[in-house]
Amino acid sequence: MIDKLAEHFEKFPGIGKRQAKRFVYFLLTSSPNYLNELINLISKLKEEINQCPSCFLYHSSKEKSLCKICKDPKTNKTLLMIVEKDVDYENINKSKLYPGKYFIIGGSMPIIEKNVEKEIRIKELLIAVEKQAKENKLAEIVLALSLNPQGEQMDIYLRKTLCPLKEKYNFKISSLGRGLSTGTELEYSDDQTIQNALKNRS
Repeated sequence: MIDKLAEHFEKFPGIGKRQAKRFVYFLLTSSPNYLNELINLISKLKEEINQCPSCFLYHSSKEKSLCKICKDPKTNKTLLMIVEKDVDYENINKSKLYPGKYFIIGGSMPIIEKNVEKEIRIKELLIAVEKQAKENKLAEIVLALSLNPQGEQMDIYLRKTLCPLKEKYNFKISSLGRGLSTGTELEYSDDQTIQNALKNRS
């Protein structure tokens, strides 16, 4: 039982065997109230959290409705920022430095371009970009990707894939500036680093 539960925890991002076992032993020493609350929250997760049909951000909603960013009239809809995952969105959004829309691409891209559509939401991105360009005169797409080999590969791939739409609708494509150190994952960057990266995007 302990080993089986630990195997499930090992599937969490960044969790190894030792940490997974520590999670199990922590649960074994936790109070029944804590365990019941945890079980209740996990069981309701899929019921009370949905993805925005526009940007694919997970948000609190029992229905497939737009997230607060997409439906907010104050959101600058001439800007679109592409991020890898929800935690990247959260880190940038809490800095209050970027006023535009987001698109959650769904992960990082393999170094070798193989079955890309299974790894990231490229079809959905192209639909979203064209829609935003037609309806809101899209001015700029910001590629806010991690500065590691996968992020750099995806930056190249997205620029190439978006090029026909860029030429058709005449918007700019930029990448975060070198306020970020090479090897940095966006979810771990502080507000000042994000501010410098946004300011120096090119």
